[in-house]
Amino acid sequence: MVIKSPKDFWAGVMFIAFGAGMGVIALKNYQMGTAVRMGPAYFPVVLGGILAVLGLILLARAFVLKGDRIPAFHFRPLLFILVACLAFAYTLKPLGLTGATLLLVFISAYGGDEFKWKEVAMLYVVLIVFSVLVFVKGLTLPFPICPDVIEDFCRF
Repeated sequence: MVIKSPKDFWAGVMFIAFGAGMGVIALKNYQMGTAVRMGPAYFPVVLGGILAVLGLILLARAFVLKGDRIPAFHFRPLLFILVACLAFAYTLKPLGLTGATLLLVFISAYGGDEFKWKEVAMLYVVLIVFSVLVFVKGLTLPFPICPDVIEDFCRF
C-alpha cells in the first residue's frame, strides 16, 4: 500500500496514539463503572475511543485520497515558545504578573518570522490589562501584580 496523504497518515497515527494512551491511563488508574453509574474513567475512555476512531478514519483516508506533503518542521518557534513558558513560570513570583508576562510575550514573539517592537508592545499592554482584570480582580487569584521590590507602589 502506498501512502497518498502523509499529513493524514501521521495525524491519524497521532490521534490513535493519544486516544489509546488516554484510555489505557484512565483504565489503569480509575474505575470504569457502567453507563448508568459512570466511574471516573468512563469519560476519558469514551473520549479516547472517539479520538482513536477519528484517527482510524484519517489513517484509512491517507491511503485513498491524495493529499499534501508534510512541510519542514521548524524548531525555532517551538524552542522560543518553550523558553517563554518556562521563563513565565519561573519568574511569576519574583517579577510579578507584569514582568513575567513581559518576558512571555517578547520571547515568544521573537520566535516568529515577523517581530515588530510596536506590535508586540501593544499586545503586551492588552494582555497585561486583560490578565490583571480577569485573573487578579475577577477571579481573585493570588498572583503578585508587580515585582516584590515595588509591590507597595502597585496596590490598587
